[in-house]
Amino acid sequence: MIAIPQERRLVTAVPGPKSQELQARRTATVAAGVSSTMPVFAERAGGGIVEDVDGNRLIDFGSGIAVTTVGSSAEAVVRRASAQLADFTHTCFMVTPYEEYVEVCEQLAALTPGDHAKKSALFNSGAEAVENAVKIARSYTKRQAVVVVDHAYHGRTNLTMALTAKNMPYKNGFGPFAPEVYRVPMAYPYRWPTGPENCGPEASAQAIEQITKQIGAQNVAAIIVEPLLGEGGFIEPAKGFLPALAAFAKDNGIVFVADEVQSGFCRTGAWFACEDEGIVPDLITTAKGIAGGLPLAAVTGRAEIMDAAHASGLGGTYGGNPVACAAALGAIETMRELDLPAKARRIEEVMKGRLTAMSEKYDVIGDVRGRGAMIAVELVKDRTTKEPAADVAGALAKACHQAGLVVLTCGTFGNVLRFLPPLVIGEDLLAEGLDIIEEKLAEL
Repeated sequence: MIAIPQERRLVTAVPGPKSQELQARRTATVAAGVSSTMPVFAERAGGGIVEDVDGNRLIDFGSGIAVTTVGSSAEAVVRRASAQLADFTHTCFMVTPYEEYVEVCEQLAALTPGDHAKKSALFNSGAEAVENAVKIARSYTKRQAVVVVDHAYHGRTNLTMALTAKNMPYKNGFGPFAPEVYRVPMAYPYRWPTGPENCGPEASAQAIEQITKQIGAQNVAAIIVEPLLGEGGFIEPAKGFLPALAAFAKDNGIVFVADEVQSGFCRTGAWFACEDEGIVPDLITTAKGIAGGLPLAAVTGRAEIMDAAHASGLGGTYGGNPVACAAALGAIETMRELDLPAKARRIEEVMKGRLTAMSEKYDVIGDVRGRGAMIAVELVKDRTTKEPAADVAGALAKACHQAGLVVLTCGTFGNVLRFLPPLVIGEDLLAEGLDIIEEKLAEL
């Protein structure tokens, strides 16, 4: 494994000539619906750096959308996955099972919140995990309705598109969508009409009233919420909102599902974001950061709920692939050894300090929010009206890209700049990335 120097370096314009050549080949053969944030082709990555085919080294504030939490080439991930590759790449767990799958499920039982008996099923992607959580909840409750919140993102399959709030680009033109999906208000403190101090109790009361009057609690199989919203804008639910929904679910025999695909595995400064308010979900979905970059996802939950589906009702040819499972064990090993929850909390301290200072200088920053290494700024044209400034978010992201910093946008209004650095990033790179953001803000 070759170590990549942990320093930003620009030797060409971004994108460089080799990336431009590859982009031409891509345009000729890759479907136009598959887009990329940057027209830059990676050659190597590790720590807090992505090196492109032209030799440019970019500071990584994206982690492949919260996937490479332990870095893009963590030693334990490479070691364990390589050893598994040499043994066998696949047998299908549903045909001849293997220990690595079982061991990942054991780790999930130990790491996820709650001391109740737990079981897991492994899949390939976050959307698959969420879809299977719905299957399990429906099988357990014998009910059909599923409740989600405004601004939610849960995936791109047919059912998870129905669960997802934002139309463009995720849903537009792809219907009809799965039925029996209902949306309730989200406790969005920055945009709550009566102010953030009232957001938690008012939003939860509205949500519960809608469920009770419009759906009927007795018809609801599951309530699914991201404990810290991802694509919807890194919205941290106002305090009290999640506990109120979880308590309502428990009182009415509803399965409470925490979608931790983006927020899980140390990203928010705890192993799982739902720990912040002591939430113990019935089911928890994970993916992204679980396996250091290899495709793996899971549904973990109360044993009696997980066992509700009939034999062969869950699974998939590649679900819990042995190489991906080995990588996950390496990622978890790295998270423990390096105490990555603590690293995430330190990243929050540094980033929020700098971004809050920027917000005092630049009125375009309406809100600084998030936890751990899941931090965002919401950009607005006017702080009084809070009119979204999506054009500024796009321009700022592009300017950062050209300066050698990978950043991502998100949010229902497209006006949120989000930061997801690998938890192993050096503080020098973290500071340099923040310097670039401030420099480009000043220029804009």
